[in-house]
Formats: sequence, structure tokens, C-alpha cells
Amino acid sequence: MATWKTLLLQDSSSPLMEQLMFFHDHTLLILIIITILVGQMLMSMLFNKFINRYLLEGQLIEMIWTILPAVILIIIALPSLRLLYILDENPNPMISIKAIGHQWYWSYEYSDYKNVEFDSYMLPINELKPSSFRLLDVDNRLVIPFNSQVRILTTSTDVIHSWTIPSLGVKIDSIPGRLNQTNLTINRTGLLFGQCSEICGANHSFMPITIESISPNFFLKWINSN
Repeated sequence: MATWKTLLLQDSSSPLMEQLMFFHDHTLLILIIITILVGQMLMSMLFNKFINRYLLEGQLIEMIWTILPAVILIIIALPSLRLLYILDENPNPMISIKAIGHQWYWSYEYSDYKNVEFDSYMLPINELKPSSFRLLDVDNRLVIPFNSQVRILTTSTDVIHSWTIPSLGVKIDSIPGRLNQTNLTINRTGLLFGQCSEICGANHSFMPITIESISPNFFLKWINSN
């Protein structure tokens, strides 16, 4: 989860988020190199007293600053295309879960199991336990087995919401009358937090998402107990 000292991305909890972070670092390094190079050239031009009044063209330098940006774009595009391929949906998920946005809470349906559906409301401050997180914890957490391919289907009953878990690299809009889907895999146990990322009304800030990642064996026990 994000804390007051989090300046960059959250720690990854899925292979997809790891790849997104690698691509982010790769692109940021290229941007820093370009910024330093261009800044150095601008500073040298501003503080250089030597000028050439008769300079009208420079074919070599024009060819360099045309080819070099093209090469840099290719260096950025190839990892990006690879990442898009990794992001592609998995045709054979192990579990399908439906997330439905409401003003202002989420409801979940485990479509592979009968009669497993519930609403998930944010815990009010007067009901928080010492181990709970303010404005992030819910009364009914979304339980998902780790190291399993999970398909999330999402829609909305009223306005546009957005189902978002930053540490998983997942952000998908919940749109009325439309069913969107995404895939996720969690590579560790624990609690993962997210929030609605589409302004959806007065209580937009008070419909968090809490995922409880557990082992597949405990997940089957949890399913059977519901």
C-alpha cells in the first residue's frame, strides 16, 4: 500500500507490475539522458561567445538529429510492444470474478461458484480495529488465491467507476451497460489495497478495494464455508 513517503510506484505484487516497473525505469533513464544532453547543449550555447555569421546549414548535424530520435523511439517502442503482448488476456483463467461498481461501494460475484456474492463497504471509523487501515479497509474483502490466473469482469449499475489496484498494475473502467475484463496474477499472500480511480460522485473517495491473497487450499475452504 502507499504510505506518506511513497514517491514512486508501489512495490509490485504481480509479474505484470514487475514488467511495468522495468519499462518505467528503462524509459525514465532514457529521458534523463536526453534531458541532461539537451540541457548541456543549451547552456553551452547561451554562455558561448563564439558565433559564425556565415553558417547557413549543417547537413551532418541535421542528419544526426533526425536519425538519433528515431533510434531512441525504437529503443522505447520494442519493450513497450513486448509489454502489450504480455498484457494480452489469458484465454484459460482459473477463476472468474465479477466486480460491480455502485454509488458508493463494490459488490463481487464468484461466477464459477454458486451463491457466492457479497457487497464490500468501507469500514467506518467507529468500527475500525487496531489492525485496520483507515479509509482503505472494507467489511468484506475480495479473497483471491495467489499464483493463480484470475479474470476480473467489471461493470457498473449507475455511473462510471474504475477498479484499480496499483500494486498489481490493474486499472479497468466499470461502465454501465458494458462488461470489461482484465487478468491478474498475485505472486504473494497478504492484503492489497486500491480505490475507485474515476470521479463518481460525492463519496468517490470512500469506496476502497481490499484484496486478501491467500493460498489455494485456504481459498477452497473459504469458498466451501460461504
